[in-house]
Amino acid sequence: MKSVFPAKLQSGDTVAIITPSRSLRIISADIQEIANKRFAELGLKLVFGRHCSECDEFKSSSITSRIVDLHEAFANTDVKATLAVIGGYNANQLLRYLDWDLIRANPKILCGFSDITALSNAIYTKTGLVGYSGPHYSSFGQKLYFDYTLDYFKRCLMSDAPFAITPSTEWSDDKWYEDQDNRALIPNEGWLVINQGKANGTIIGGNACTLNLLQGTEYMPSLDGTMLFLEDDELAFPEEFDRNLQSLLHLPDFSGVRGIVLGRFQNASKMTKEKLMTIVKTKQELRHLPVIANVDFGHTDPKITFPIGRTAEISTDPPRIKVN
Repeated sequence: MKSVFPAKLQSGDTVAIITPSRSLRIISADIQEIANKRFAELGLKLVFGRHCSECDEFKSSSITSRIVDLHEAFANTDVKATLAVIGGYNANQLLRYLDWDLIRANPKILCGFSDITALSNAIYTKTGLVGYSGPHYSSFGQKLYFDYTLDYFKRCLMSDAPFAITPSTEWSDDKWYEDQDNRALIPNEGWLVINQGKANGTIIGGNACTLNLLQGTEYMPSLDGTMLFLEDDELAFPEEFDRNLQSLLHLPDFSGVRGIVLGRFQNASKMTKEKLMTIVKTKQELRHLPVIANVDFGHTDPKITFPIGRTAEISTDPPRIKVN
């Protein structure tokens, strides 16, 4: 797949906020106010999909409403990027109804993580358009300790220069949206090198269980020549992550994977360093691949932004990750 790179954001650009998964209505007014201010400080103007505040019994909206907002964002020539409000469970409902010709003819940034993995990887597969795993609109509503996340958002989406990833000094797994002024920070022990080696490849991935929803469909990206970036949420207990990873290993083109980068696990997942190393070390398919874990992306904070469809280089001696 030949990658198509959308133009990077500049001060004065317009960003469309859409709800491919859950509704804007579940985000408090205070969080929205902080997020809006952050975008204004970046010099970015926001427009909201006209169905963003619709909310059904699944805290989402109809497929039609979500498709309309996504298509209008891509068709609007004033819009340079689209950000998801938040993740959820049902972005893959949209795939059969997307206008791939429209998206292909109007390449622009799409950013989000978690459930948005389904969209970004499917769009890359069908059109070649590079998508981005990074903070949601709601993430910008964090009052404190957002600097690292914002820094990598700007490095990835507002600059064309390659960038190296370095570990954060502290991280959090608290429900910041419930109490913005009392945050629990945890010292970062740095990356965990599980398998030694060097590699480069095209970045594919995001949320592991969401990526696996694409298996066997026309929306699943090829794994040949790729660098897998994978993370999972609090529901991914070690046994769950193990089988999600194993499912990827069973794909016919997994032999083309060149390396794996794993995002930090949430505390509630009960994943430990020892269990993660056992999961990786006991899989013959991974023995020749460099594997680095505990990287700043996924469902904890802070998080990097990384491109799906752009190349990355990793090395374990010394530990190094560079996005080109």
